[in-house]
Amino acid sequence: MPDVTEGGCHCGALRYRLKGELTDVAHCHCSICRRVSGGLVVTWLTVPRADFKWLAGRPQCYVAPASCKRYFCGECGAHVALVTEHSPGSMDVTVATLDNPERVRAKRHIWTGSRLPWLHLDEDLPGEVEESL
Repeated sequence: MPDVTEGGCHCGALRYRLKGELTDVAHCHCSICRRVSGGLVVTWLTVPRADFKWLAGRPQCYVAPASCKRYFCGECGAHVALVTEHSPGSMDVTVATLDNPERVRAKRHIWTGSRLPWLHLDEDLPGEVEESL
């Protein structure tokens, strides 16, 4: 049986399930993630879209930029997932919304061109000025 991981928003209105290993994990430093999350960095894990399933609730969707759909809870506002036209077969999920976020560890930094110069996090990981697909 494949690995199964679940997660959800802060208030519990949205729940989801992931199947498979959680190996593609990155700290994103883009200014869009900062603004929509209110955080300095967002750590994402990427899974095949077929391995992601909403279990409860209906997420709200925000399109920004035009190539990216961001899913969040309409009740508590938690930013949960996104899909981008650049990788339509994948679903990116915020590690912070996993029930057990300690199970995964970032392997790289992405969008380092937008990184805040005073932020030092996992300095030993490789970085990408943008995100390589």
